[in-house]
Amino acid sequence: MAKTMTPDEIVKLPYRPCVGLMVVNKDGNVFVGQRLDRDQDAWQMPQGGIDKGEGVTEAALRELDEETGITPDLVTIVAETEDWLPYDLPHHIVPKIWKGRFRGQEQKWVLMRFNGTDDQVNIVQPHQEFSEWMWISPKELLANIVPFKRDVYAAVLDAFGGEI
Repeated sequence: MAKTMTPDEIVKLPYRPCVGLMVVNKDGNVFVGQRLDRDQDAWQMPQGGIDKGEGVTEAALRELDEETGITPDLVTIVAETEDWLPYDLPHHIVPKIWKGRFRGQEQKWVLMRFNGTDDQVNIVQPHQEFSEWMWISPKELLANIVPFKRDVYAAVLDAFGGEI
């Protein structure tokens, strides 16, 4: 059973360095997946930790393949956020994720253009994260994302809005 943590303990924790991926198809729609490990709707764009010694682009392409089955040759990298975008996890989740070592994540986001076809997407992977996936309009993105990530997603849309 996970230990409980006070808000004061949580606020002292660092953020986990992470990369987020906004994958956009030829129609200007954004890839989102339904998380497997949640008991409610939890749609999100692919994301994952940056391994020690790994660059942002390298991590983004690795996570893309691991979570979506999309290989690097099927995307064009368009842009990267200038700043790190942090988000805090809800306090009740902190002790349950990453062994309670992080308060949330700080993310560099990478905008990628998907040049492939839908049959080249395969979310069934060894460490599968998504139960299903879809393309969604950028205008519908915020309404379908878990609330604690909405501010970050709004910042990502703002950063990449002219390039989607």
